[in-house]
Amino acid sequence: MWKEINSQNAIGAYQVTGEGVPLVLIHGFPENSTVWARQQSNLREHYCVIIPDLPGSGNSPLTYPLSIDSMADFVHAILLAEGIDKAVIAGHSMGGYVALAFAEKYPDQVLGLGLVHSTAAADTEEKKEARRKSIKLMEQYGSEAFIRQTVPNMFSPVTKTKQPALIEELVQMGMLCRVEALIAYYEAMIHRPDRKAVLQKANTPVLFVMGKDDNAVPMDSVLPQVTLPTRSSIHILENTGHMGMWEKAEVITLVLRQFVEFCQL
Repeated sequence: MWKEINSQNAIGAYQVTGEGVPLVLIHGFPENSTVWARQQSNLREHYCVIIPDLPGSGNSPLTYPLSIDSMADFVHAILLAEGIDKAVIAGHSMGGYVALAFAEKYPDQVLGLGLVHSTAAADTEEKKEARRKSIKLMEQYGSEAFIRQTVPNMFSPVTKTKQPALIEELVQMGMLCRVEALIAYYEAMIHRPDRKAVLQKANTPVLFVMGKDDNAVPMDSVLPQVTLPTRSSIHILENTGHMGMWEKAEVITLVLRQFVEFCQL
């Protein structure tokens, strides 16, 4: 069921399906809420699944100023609108950055924190410079060249060989996002702070999902973070890049189900 929110702090759309423990799934870049469709169809049978279109994606307009923190506030406004006190908050890539910001700002409302191909570390200077170059590319030529260049690198070699349709599906999804929003997301990611302290202070379980072939958020950069929380759930996926929700759809569904149950122990 699609819903809209239009409050002082939030304007946009989100999906709510199912009943039970609230589970918020936050999409990444250059995605929208439908990136979780493969998981939603199963999870809604067990939980109240809430999937927002972040500002600038899907059915949500781009709002300024946009930052990782402002997107966390957007998610918080949705929970307020739904009358939800606590939820498991999980995000993919950029969505993980939003989930971390939410956990930092609203710790009492977090039942569990999930990082799916994401990291608590800030961008390195090298990563920031790469993002700035991509911004210039999009400003000069639009988004299509950037999307077609970037998206294939989000998948493992096995997926690219055996399931090329997945790459094209994500290309088409990325093309739905306006260039202004793509640039705003990159700016937001460049300026986000290191949030490893959020993991150290977490009093709820933290989920880490990593792909062995992830070039965007390499497994070796995330592994040192898994010891920071008191309770961690760690999953490393073979033949998987940055898109485990598609490359290993059933596995991610099971992982999320197990994690929600773990958060209730």
